[in-house]
Amino acid sequence: MAAASPSASALRRAGNEEFRRGQYGPAAALYTRALELLEAAGEAAAEERSALLANRAACHLKDGACGLCVADCSGALALVPFGLKPLLRRAAAYEALERYGLAYVDYKTVLQVDCSVQAAHDGVNRMTKALLEKDGVNWRQKLPPIPTVPLSAQMRWSVPSAGDPGANAPPAPAPRAGPDQAAAGVERARTLKEEGNELVKKGNHKKAVEKYSESLKLNQECATYTNRALCYLALKRYKEAAQDCTEALRLDPTNVKALYRRAQALKELKDYKSSIADIKSLLKTEPKNTAALRLLQELSRA
Repeated sequence: MAAASPSASALRRAGNEEFRRGQYGPAAALYTRALELLEAAGEAAAEERSALLANRAACHLKDGACGLCVADCSGALALVPFGLKPLLRRAAAYEALERYGLAYVDYKTVLQVDCSVQAAHDGVNRMTKALLEKDGVNWRQKLPPIPTVPLSAQMRWSVPSAGDPGANAPPAPAPRAGPDQAAAGVERARTLKEEGNELVKKGNHKKAVEKYSESLKLNQECATYTNRALCYLALKRYKEAAQDCTEALRLDPTNVKALYRRAQALKELKDYKSSIADIKSLLKTEPKNTAALRLLQELSRA
């Protein structure tokens, strides 16, 4: 098995190179091959397997496959608990899936490991705001438990070890982003989305579309697609609104906002049958959604 490790390392480096080129699917495939080589190595390869899972999670996050990102990050954390990168990437994935309580817990856990991580501070602030809006002043009572990080884990991540497999990335600097820098792109995308949200509040839907479009170039997120769809509806660009909702549903097949807004767009496009189908799908998830029930009544009279 000793010969497997160099091959796995070579595959990881090749995966990092593909990631830098923006080839996230091929990068994920290379990380998967490396993981298969290490599978039989057992505990001795736990850190390297964890790093590969965290890198593959970065690919999934960039491709908008947030469920797969969560699964890989959870796998990485099972091998090496309290790893900063898998925690941050899982938090970003949970946030994109609008599972704000779980994202909050991961961001808070990161800050126990290393209180200097600005992305985690920013994430906690965003999640606090989102949870307050969603669940009201008692939002903390609905949170999952936040794990206590042992001192040994805090010390492990504060001092890099010589045996650490490149901290999930190759040591040589590169002009284009690798998996370690994916979080920066996600963070920039999130900032652009928030700028778009502020423009929507001011009624400037056209400018908001530009912000959401810039954000989506950096990170495909369900909520950004549904937000841009809202703008397209306001601008009476119904075809684009329907297309954005379809993209959102590709990432999250039961997303209520995407189903509702696509139904609105299809109604304006006079595709009543498809619009009704979307509303009925929505009502399976939220049977008492008053806006959806009202729209269904309108469609029944159309």
